[in-house]
Amino acid sequence: MIAEMRDRVSSSVTAILERSAELGFLGTMPLSEQIDHSLGFVFATESALEQPPRTVLDLGTGGGVPGLVLLSCWPESHVVLLDANQRRTEFLSGETAGWRGPGGVEVVRGRAEEMGRSTRHRGQLDLVTSRSFGSPAVAAECGAPFLVRGGLMVISEPPDGVGDNRWPVEGLAELGLEVASPVRFDHRFGFQVLRKSAQTPDRYPRRVGVPAKRPLF
Repeated sequence: MIAEMRDRVSSSVTAILERSAELGFLGTMPLSEQIDHSLGFVFATESALEQPPRTVLDLGTGGGVPGLVLLSCWPESHVVLLDANQRRTEFLSGETAGWRGPGGVEVVRGRAEEMGRSTRHRGQLDLVTSRSFGSPAVAAECGAPFLVRGGLMVISEPPDGVGDNRWPVEGLAELGLEVASPVRFDHRFGFQVLRKSAQTPDRYPRRVGVPAKRPLF
């Protein structure tokens, strides 16, 4: 399975990620493993939706993972790469300026707490991904407002951190989310899938920094 999925990652995306790694935007994990991990988001999403999402937002995309891999695997989807770092978003904007996929790519520099209140993005996305954005409570509060009802969040889990205690039913319900399923990919990577079951109350997300300082759960 993973060999077939690797074939869905274009050479142009791999080249962008290589340049991103050279600039120090991707951390210390070998690039091949980061691409495999990104493919886990594809697998988890397609397992839940049985088709590519129409619109995607990669929360805290950093140097472009998993966002660029999602863009390659789902060329018909519109992919939003969101990050607060100027250097990284400038790099991604430059590298994707010539992208000719039918779905398109949009690089947005800003804080999720603020972007989640913008009329352009709030309640507009079918999928939100989170690789290393923050704790479960922070990722959920910052990601939920972007989703349409019925949309999904796919969140990377630490190797030893998968469990229902990380995703309390009451805390998620406060944001309009519910647990869908945990997913394992290639026996190496874990993901938690959440579904948007109700509208997120207008008071969320809270002001910049508050979700981390006063987490909901």
